[in-house]
Amino acid sequence: MRIRMIEITVGAFMLAGILALAFLAIRVSGVNLDRSDDVYRVTAVFDDVAGLRVRAKVSMSGVTLGRVSAIEIDTEFGEALVTMELNSSAGEISNDAGAQILTEGILGARYVGLVPGGSDEPFVDGDVIDSSNTQGALVIEKLVGDLVTRLGA
Repeated sequence: MRIRMIEITVGAFMLAGILALAFLAIRVSGVNLDRSDDVYRVTAVFDDVAGLRVRAKVSMSGVTLGRVSAIEIDTEFGEALVTMELNSSAGEISNDAGAQILTEGILGARYVGLVPGGSDEPFVDGDVIDSSNTQGALVIEKLVGDLVTRLGA
């Protein structure tokens, strides 16, 4: 009987450990299980989105406002279309706000940073930030290539 109790205790401990690992994996991955429909979608047009991923955060002044929901290519103009889902609870963001692709730390993940605008009109679902108000990703390889090309000429 004593061995049976030890087996049950070890089994319960293992189950608790597996549940704790699953909980941590979900929290760290950024997956949001409580899908609220309290979001609106804004699309930004970028010349380069190198390293940006779906589910990357969208923030303004360090505060996360939403997530990237889709990244597509506009084959007609050769630009990247980034669709962002912004939380309505974040407040109203002026519709002339800009967007730029930034990096967390030196080698961190890419995310979209919104730059506040001055308009009194807020974004509404389906608005587009055109390429004149966006700044694409800074790609180190491109910068080094440009430097080598200029030094070689």
